[in-house]
Amino acid sequence: MATSLSEPTKKRILQVCVKLFLEQGYKKTTMAEIIEKSSVSSSSFQNIFRAKDGVLTELVQFMFENQFSMARSAASTMLPPVYVYAVETAIQMTLTELNENLREIYIEAYTQKEACEYIQRETAKELYQIFRSYQPDLTERDFYELEIGSAGIMRGYMAHPCDAELTLEKKLRLFFTMSLRAYNVPEEEIGRVIRFVEGLDIRAISEQVMQKLFKALAMHYEFSLQGIM
Repeated sequence: MATSLSEPTKKRILQVCVKLFLEQGYKKTTMAEIIEKSSVSSSSFQNIFRAKDGVLTELVQFMFENQFSMARSAASTMLPPVYVYAVETAIQMTLTELNENLREIYIEAYTQKEACEYIQRETAKELYQIFRSYQPDLTERDFYELEIGSAGIMRGYMAHPCDAELTLEKKLRLFFTMSLRAYNVPEEEIGRVIRFVEGLDIRAISEQVMQKLFKALAMHYEFSLQGIM
């Protein structure tokens, strides 16, 4: 954990890492490059973040908070919660088709233990609010255990880029069918949710969310978007 004395160093590391992750991807960004561009020692980096995945966890927390608030604003506040969930997850999956570096960040986030645990616990709280009426006997812990499975489905589809056979529309349809069945949503309602999402221009909505997300990241971590957008 960073002390008050290490806060400027932490801020500098995050600034460099987030910019590099967006410019060239998580995997291509090496520890040596981070340390050089941040002008910090290896020991200072390890004292604050331990490893590169520590930076990822911090980034994921900011990204998910902002991404979902942006997704909610893109959806109508008048929609039932299950529809908002569908729009949020459709946007998240579409973002990975719009930008390969974002795909890599999300896949790593669903892979690295600390970042994945954060996503699952925060998502489980939201799932409990959205789906508890369909399964009133389940606790928030039960929804956390269900989210472990649905997060695995999400990661699997994110990791497999769309092609002529697995289109984005088909990918979203398959994901919603599996995940909403797991949360005991009636088949008729699943069909309505899928048709609603298919009626949206999800690519255009996701493009807007991505631009806002990049701007929020640049403002928060204080770096230029030149060469990224």
